[in-house]
Amino acid sequence: MKLLFTALTVIVPVATAFSPSGLKSAHANAPTQSTTAVFAENGANGSSEKKKIIVLGGDGFCGWPTSLYLSDQGNDVVIVDNLSRRNIDIELGCDSLTPIASPEARVEAWKEVSGNTIPFHNIDVAKEYDLLVQLIKEEQPDAIVHFAEQRAAPYSQKNSKTKRYTVDNNVGGSNNLCCAVIDADVDAHIVHLGTMEVYGYGTSGGEIPEGYIDVTLPGGRESNILHPAYPGSVYHATKCLDAILWQFYQKNDNLRVTDLHQGVVWGTNTPQTILDERLINRFDYDGDYGTVLNRFLMQGSMGVPLTVYGTGGQTRAFIHVTDTARCIELAIQNPPAKGDRVEILNQIAETRRVRDIAAMVAEMTGVEANFIPNPRQEAAENELDVSNEKFRNLGLDPITLDTGLFEEVTEIVQKYKSRCDPKMILPASFWNKKRAEECAGLDPNSIKLKDDVKDKVEN
Repeated sequence: MKLLFTALTVIVPVATAFSPSGLKSAHANAPTQSTTAVFAENGANGSSEKKKIIVLGGDGFCGWPTSLYLSDQGNDVVIVDNLSRRNIDIELGCDSLTPIASPEARVEAWKEVSGNTIPFHNIDVAKEYDLLVQLIKEEQPDAIVHFAEQRAAPYSQKNSKTKRYTVDNNVGGSNNLCCAVIDADVDAHIVHLGTMEVYGYGTSGGEIPEGYIDVTLPGGRESNILHPAYPGSVYHATKCLDAILWQFYQKNDNLRVTDLHQGVVWGTNTPQTILDERLINRFDYDGDYGTVLNRFLMQGSMGVPLTVYGTGGQTRAFIHVTDTARCIELAIQNPPAKGDRVEILNQIAETRRVRDIAAMVAEMTGVEANFIPNPRQEAAENELDVSNEKFRNLGLDPITLDTGLFEEVTEIVQKYKSRCDPKMILPASFWNKKRAEECAGLDPNSIKLKDDVKDKVEN
């Protein structure tokens, strides 16, 4: 796909959109269950050699299971986290549905079940720069995985405080990481977890390429540039700003960077986190941090009508949390060579429309879908056609949405349903005043659980 630029100007982010709905891949009929193997020989710089890896944000929803997976594959893993997500739990008054152990208890449990040691360091990447530099110097990592960002779009839109925090934490942390790698004088490969929504969901049509797009400049000159950005929230805007930072530091300092544009994550546990109760991953069900499919599965299991925003016509890309960890491994084992431009991969399994997912969950659980005013400023309907050829070529055979696999999530919900606070289910963050006014009729106290669940919650 090519864009035509009619004037030679600075390229500014523009609206984009994609159609038809679906996912282009070489494995259109791939099996539902993932059987991913690492085919490092398929990558230009591929290597299955075990590595020293620092995982920033290693206590989080994606960071924790990824850390365990990388350790389980024989890598030497170090976790860094400032526990900000746990502090936000306190701020919002809503805990993870699953009872997550302390980082110290988690890594001790992992040592008991696997024999592998994962050191944990409580460092604020955005504020404690000297400690970050010192750690990188001491550890001399082959790769640094960067999850250490405020990850929720709704939370980033909650108020001016959360907007400013999201920008300061996310962009400041990414800039600090680049500076720290340079000051530590190590050739560490940075692997960053981005988001599919850097591309936006506009109306230009066509398949979303992986990071870069062919364009025709005035005079018929052809070029391949970073895809125009069109973020849908302050959180997504920070990922766009991250992308510009990666481009600059690669060009200026020859940093090796891989940016992974990930879809909506679903699922909870992985083969590693189920080995011990203390290893369980967090499960967010609230309107700020709960991802759409996990929210639907929790609501259906609780007997609560599914909270579908607007028409449910939003098409989104999805990936299971287990495949998040596998994709990180593939990226680590296939780094760009020194001097190569930033490597960008679309980290998704498939695309689905939200109301179609709601219909799947409703049929499975017997609850109805409740279409409520949309708290987000977004198009009511969009198509989404995405390339994920790079990960497919590296051997990823992803888990796809299947009601059989939904059972893992519903089992988690049933086990810990007494920890649910029904008042946290409805959206509590609104993109602007108009959206807040449209959602003013939503009453958090109106959410009623099934009688059997309600009894356990109240007791």
